[in-house]
Amino acid sequence: MSRDIGSSTEVPEEQFVPGGRRQPPGVQAAAGAHAQGAGQSVLGEDTWTRGAPRGVKGLGGLPSRGARARAAGARAVRRRPGGGPQITETRGPAASMRRDALFRRALLMADVVAVTGAFVLTVGLSSRSLQLTWACALALPILLVCAKLFGLYDRDETLLRKTTLDEAPKLLHVATLCALVAWLAGGMLVTGTLDRHEALFLWLALAGLLIACRTVARRLALRAAPTERCLFIGDEVSAKAIRGKFGGHGGVKAQMVAQIDLDKTGPWSANSVAAPRLSEISDLACKQDVHRAIIAPRSADAGEMLDLVRTLKAIGVRVSVVPRLLEVVGSSVEFDDLHGITVMGVRRFDLTRSSAKVKRVFDLVGASLGLLAVTPLMLAAAIMIKLDSRGPVFFRQLRVGQHGERFYMLKFRTMVPEAEAMKDSLRHRNEAQEGLFKIADDPRVTRVGKFLRKTALDELPQLLNIVKGEMSLVGPRPLVIEEDQRIEGWYRRRLELMPGMTGHWQILGPARVPLSEMVAIDYLYVANWSLWTDVKILLRTVPHVLGRRGL
Repeated sequence: MSRDIGSSTEVPEEQFVPGGRRQPPGVQAAAGAHAQGAGQSVLGEDTWTRGAPRGVKGLGGLPSRGARARAAGARAVRRRPGGGPQITETRGPAASMRRDALFRRALLMADVVAVTGAFVLTVGLSSRSLQLTWACALALPILLVCAKLFGLYDRDETLLRKTTLDEAPKLLHVATLCALVAWLAGGMLVTGTLDRHEALFLWLALAGLLIACRTVARRLALRAAPTERCLFIGDEVSAKAIRGKFGGHGGVKAQMVAQIDLDKTGPWSANSVAAPRLSEISDLACKQDVHRAIIAPRSADAGEMLDLVRTLKAIGVRVSVVPRLLEVVGSSVEFDDLHGITVMGVRRFDLTRSSAKVKRVFDLVGASLGLLAVTPLMLAAAIMIKLDSRGPVFFRQLRVGQHGERFYMLKFRTMVPEAEAMKDSLRHRNEAQEGLFKIADDPRVTRVGKFLRKTALDELPQLLNIVKGEMSLVGPRPLVIEEDQRIEGWYRRRLELMPGMTGHWQILGPARVPLSEMVAIDYLYVANWSLWTDVKILLRTVPHVLGRRGL
């Protein structure tokens, strides 16, 4: 029996053995009989968007579920005049089509509201008597077409995690184009002419409202959209890792309904799939109501993997691939078209001297401005700590920094002075994994310490570490010595950059992420560093700290 990962239902193993002689229960030539024997799970009615083929009828004159699946598989293989069969894609489950349409329409409405609001704010707050012309109503559809050409309405169809921050550069391009046209158009869009300050305000309003409205629209659409049902094709360990990412993180509404080993999909990975085989695969996907297939390849032949993806797409299933190569090189690669052959150029691991200087200037400016802004809060926190319990204001802990150099990381003291001596007696309550030490309701924490931790104010003294050049605003997690000694091999290269006050580990939750996964994330951060990555992490840290939710 193969376990249905997404629920407590068990699915017969033969249901996921393509090409075998034994047909799965309920997939008979009879008119779509829905068997529920031998532990089989029957998942609702036919939800796939397929018309009734001629001559294929089910009970009551309607095509049965199994008949529809076989007919759709047959239509996916069309006879090409003068040649062999041609495989075409079907549209797929109706739930997937509704989900994609919902996100597209929500984003379209968000863009309309954002652009209209930006122009209204610019005109309304201007010190001059400006008015919008009727040409604005004609220019709005042109702007939406430009957004379509930028791919801003089709991106969510391919993604499991719907996020707005990753598309912010394209939104800035749209805002820049719109503000520039409005400025150069003279009196066509606005009676009178926008001056430089008004054009700058319009650009800022467009950029801010586009990001804000799209963030709200995605959250509303995600709440209204049906859950995306996923079939995982790969080993059990990878399936468990992917399933763990479905819960507890924003932007994802998916459920893993079943898992199949990659070896059993061999008959699917054929470069010429016949209609009966496509009908069988389509029927399996239809019975489990699969919306998306997530493939975690090993070192399998690239041609077989390509054929597997093509087969799944031919029956209308969305496809996501977990590329093992990117675990080493990261996503910061350049695609090089070598006269018809695509070659990936892998960036050097460490930062260039110019990039390192840019990152250092960014840290100094950000930390200095941060200290100026939070100095009153830091003074108030210091007074509260002294009044609440005896001991120093700051807690200094030895951490491992860049290139293995050790430094003392500063925090506001949130525990009793003898907290380190009590650590061994509390190890049985440790909730973290693989060498990390975290207790949700730690008895060593003081009353003021609980407030400082809840609001993340205890981290503010690390701005002093950043000014001193010991830490960075964003970077790998600064580990204590005993944690650092567990890191071996290539993952020690995470220390090529200074440890950060925040990072991917902060957003994911340091207590929930095992140490091995955390250092792998840090390694990829170093391999893929860019200033925009740091900005995104900082922006995502704010809602994580305030509301435990990400953008």
